[in-house]
Amino acid sequence: MTLKLSKFAGLAAVSALSAAVFAGTALADGMTRRGSIKDPVAPAPRACALSANVALATEYVFRGVSQTSEGPAVQGGFDATCGMFYAGVWASNLDWGVNGTDIEIDWYAGIKPKTGRITWDLGVIYYSYPSSTDAFAGFDNNYVELKVGASAEVWKDGTLGVTVFFSPDYQFETGNVWTIETGFSQVLPKMGMFTPTFSALIGYQVGDDAAYRTRITGGGDDNYLYWNAGVTFGFLEKWSLDLRYWDSNLSDQAGVAGFCTGATLQCDERFMATLKFTY
Repeated sequence: MTLKLSKFAGLAAVSALSAAVFAGTALADGMTRRGSIKDPVAPAPRACALSANVALATEYVFRGVSQTSEGPAVQGGFDATCGMFYAGVWASNLDWGVNGTDIEIDWYAGIKPKTGRITWDLGVIYYSYPSSTDAFAGFDNNYVELKVGASAEVWKDGTLGVTVFFSPDYQFETGNVWTIETGFSQVLPKMGMFTPTFSALIGYQVGDDAAYRTRITGGGDDNYLYWNAGVTFGFLEKWSLDLRYWDSNLSDQAGVAGFCTGATLQCDERFMATLKFTY
């Protein structure tokens, strides 16, 4: 399944959803993104806490693109929260098929203040690839993103949120890149020992440098859409099983034959599962 939209139509579609958040009708912290697995849970108001997590996934997908050549991923991280402040580190194995790129380590920190019904998320993320500083034709993989998110509850156990990311020099030295993600989640009635939560996300990314079209979209447009939907089953307090469908419109616009279906960095439709333990 693919969806092809112009740069401005894509931005308008995602921005329309985003506007709902800032209009004041309840919005919530989205799920996915390199995010949904590793973003810290909103901190308790007056308590400091440490937590850790480990996960086994059938695949690692980031913004619609497979990072493990459709192979399994072992992931884990540590989070510290203190009031509205949070910080953490998260890691996963990779398989890009070039120069031994086999691990990603992300470092992040920020604050989550509240104004009325809206919870804000103001943070910074540093994506690092210690095993491959020049994995892509001599270009640096490491990059920094700033993020601003807002979320709130639209109805009981149903939340909607939007997050905007900006990198002054995105992966593979591709210049200024903006990413907008709008997500929704709904806790469903309990099923025996399982507490299911439905969640979905649509993301839009755009770059203003010619290098972005060459190194990120494979000779396609300077923007693309990606989306996912799935259900997370929480059980035994600390365990969860996430079943999720991913897709993007990259396969329609890429200028390189087999860009999304080759040996690495696949970006066509896919299904993945993640088993996670948090303690």
